[in-house]
Amino acid sequence: MTESRQLLSLIEGLGDARVLCVGDVILDRFIYGDVSRISPEAPVPVCRVVSESAMLGGAGNVARNLASIGASVDFVSVIGGDKAAQDVQSLISDDDRIKAKFIKDPGRQTTIKERFVAGPQQLLRVDREETEEVGAEISRQLIDRVTSLLPKVGALVISDYGKGVLSTGTIIELIGLAQDVDCPVIIDPKGDDYRRYRGATLITPNRRELCEASRKDIFDDDSAAAAAKFIANEYEIENVLVTRSAEGMTLVSRAGVNHLPAEAREVFDVSGAGDTVVAILAAALASGSSLLDAARLANVAAGIVVGKTGTANTDISEIAATLRRQESQISGELKVVSLDAAIKQVTSWRANGQRVGFTNGCFDLIHPGHVAILAKSRAACDRLVVGLNADESVKRLKGESRPVQNEAARAAVMASLASVDLVVLFSEDTPVKLIEALRPDVLAKGADYKIDDVVGGAFVQSYGGEVLLVELEEGHSTTGTIERMAP
Repeated sequence: MTESRQLLSLIEGLGDARVLCVGDVILDRFIYGDVSRISPEAPVPVCRVVSESAMLGGAGNVARNLASIGASVDFVSVIGGDKAAQDVQSLISDDDRIKAKFIKDPGRQTTIKERFVAGPQQLLRVDREETEEVGAEISRQLIDRVTSLLPKVGALVISDYGKGVLSTGTIIELIGLAQDVDCPVIIDPKGDDYRRYRGATLITPNRRELCEASRKDIFDDDSAAAAAKFIANEYEIENVLVTRSAEGMTLVSRAGVNHLPAEAREVFDVSGAGDTVVAILAAALASGSSLLDAARLANVAAGIVVGKTGTANTDISEIAATLRRQESQISGELKVVSLDAAIKQVTSWRANGQRVGFTNGCFDLIHPGHVAILAKSRAACDRLVVGLNADESVKRLKGESRPVQNEAARAAVMASLASVDLVVLFSEDTPVKLIEALRPDVLAKGADYKIDDVVGGAFVQSYGGEVLLVELEEGHSTTGTIERMAP
C-alpha cells in the first residue's frame, strides 16, 4: 500500500476522535484594504479599508482545526469580561463540534491580534493582551474542568501561546493528570525553558523555537535531529516533531528519526500552520494512528494551509483531494512495469485469491470506446493487466504515421485510469509472450473478434481460463478520429 493510500484510510477515522484542547484563546481580526498612496502626514502607506473579518486564533484555532476535520472538541480556556470575549463566544457557538468550557476573569483583557492586510502583504499587526499569569483560583477552576474531561477524550492538546492562561505549575499538573489516565499529551511549546513540558508525549517546536530551547544551531536534517534528541533526553519528552518550513518536518521518536519533506506548494502565509499540525496530530493519535502516520498526515495538511492567507485551516475533503492527487501520480508511475515485475505482482494477487484479467492493444489516442472496454474488462476480474504495444510494434501494425502518441505518453494515460492495475509494454506484434507468462484468468478482447481468433485464447482456455468478448461502443475508433482530424 502506498503512503498516500494508507493516509487516505487513516482520515476516515478522524471524525470519531474526541480531543481536549487547553490554552490561550485569541481573537484574530483581519482588516483588508487597498494601498495606492503614501500619507502626507508621515512616510507610511494609506490603507483604505475594504472588508473586515474575525476568527478564532491561538488555542481557538487548534479547536477550529480539529472541528474542521470532523473531530469532537472540548475546549477549556480563560476569557475576559469584554467585547472581544463576546466575539470569541459567538464564533465558538457557530460550530457545534466545539464544546467550550470558558472560565471568565472579568478584569482580564481577552487577547486580540489585529492584522492590516493589503493584497498579499501584511502591513501591520496590533496586539491587545495581558501576559500576566491568571490567579490561583482561575487556575484551579481550569484544572478541575480538565480533570473531569480527561477520561472521556483520546488526546490532550496544550496550546501554550504565553498569554498567561497556562502557568508552569498548571502545565506540569495537566501533564500528570493525563499520564494518570494514559492520555497522550501534545504540546505546541513557547519560550526556551522546556522543563515545564517534562513527561509530554509529543512537542512540536518550529525551527527557531528548537534553536532557542536547545541552544544549538540547526542548518540541516542531522542538526535538527540532534537538537530534537537533546530536548527529548534533557526534559524527558517522549517525542519531538520539528516543523522546519521549506525543509519539511523532522520527527524524533522512540522508533528513530524520520525526515518528512515539505509538500511542494507556494507559501503565501504560515499563520496558523502550527495549529493545523497540532490538531491533525492530536486527532490522528486519538483515533489510534501511529505517530509516524499522524506526522505524515499533519505534513500534508500543513502544506495546504500555508497556501492560504490569514489564520487558515483545512478540512477532510481538502486533505483527501490532495492525497488522491498524490496517489494518482504515484500509482501512475508504479503501474507501468516490466514483464518480470508484472509476474511477481500477479503472483502476489493470486496468493490473495484475486482473479487476474488481461487485455491488450495500441491504445493510440484514448477515446470513450477504449475507456468502456477497459472498464468492462476490469468488471470481470479483480485486477486488470494491459499489454501495450510499443512504438515499433504500432508502426509495423498501423503504418509509418503511427503512433500519434509515443509509448511513454500512452502508458502514462493508460496508467491514470482507475480500471487499469498494471501496464506492460511489448515490442512483438502479438502479446502471446505476455499471456503465456502471466496466465490470466480472464482474457478480454473487443466483440469484433471471434473467440477462435483471439490471440492467446486457446492457451488461456487450456488451463481453464475464460475468454471474454466485450461489446464495443459504436462510433469510436482511433483511425476514424485521425481521419476526421486530417485537413
